[in-house]
Amino acid sequence: MKKLSGLYLYYIYGRLLKVMKWEDVELGEPKSGEIKVKNKAIGVNHTDVYARRGAAESFNVPLPFTPGCEAVGVVTAVGPGVTTCKVGDMVALAAGWHTPAYAEEMVLSADRVVPVPPSIDPVVAAAAIFKGLTAEVLVRRCFKVGPGHTILYHAASGGVGSLACQWANALGATVIGTVSTKEKAVQAKEDGCHHVIIHKEENFVDRVMEITSGKGVDVVYDSVGKDTFRVSHEM
Repeated sequence: MKKLSGLYLYYIYGRLLKVMKWEDVELGEPKSGEIKVKNKAIGVNHTDVYARRGAAESFNVPLPFTPGCEAVGVVTAVGPGVTTCKVGDMVALAAGWHTPAYAEEMVLSADRVVPVPPSIDPVVAAAAIFKGLTAEVLVRRCFKVGPGHTILYHAASGGVGSLACQWANALGATVIGTVSTKEKAVQAKEDGCHHVIIHKEENFVDRVMEITSGKGVDVVYDSVGKDTFRVSHEM
């Protein structure tokens, strides 16, 4: 078996280190239904930050472990029964806590990856896959956004928000976004928001009702939480 380098998080004396440790580990061959992927790019998002703060233990993830939940790489080996991809394919994955993306190479279930077209830069795909899947669930499954809908997205300039707002705009919806700064307002406007509210400067409920002539919105996507959740019900 080949030794490969990867980043690991450790508990020492009951405390999670604020840094990660680079180590060589033994990587076996893929078993039935599994593939081996050599990473070309990985994404870094808030889920990884939560893991470093100790949240991984709350989800029963054994320590030490390799963090990272999104990556793009080339398939280097396939296990028995795998028919969805082959050696040489470029694939992307976004699979939560149990995906060791902070590594040179990894073995994982073949049903956790999707093909990446040659026209897509691996760096772009790795940065977008986890957030893109989240945006897809929001605008196509939780509430199927379409022409004539008006949506409100809190934290519109964030990773998921920027994709969801662009998507909703392309689907024909009127997109209202809230942000915290003028700089983020510019970004949200570029990312498809027809109206941008800086919630630190104006009451977003009043502003939304003004924009919609008192009708309110069809759906609210809340990437903030406590500060916005309850009052969003007023619309």
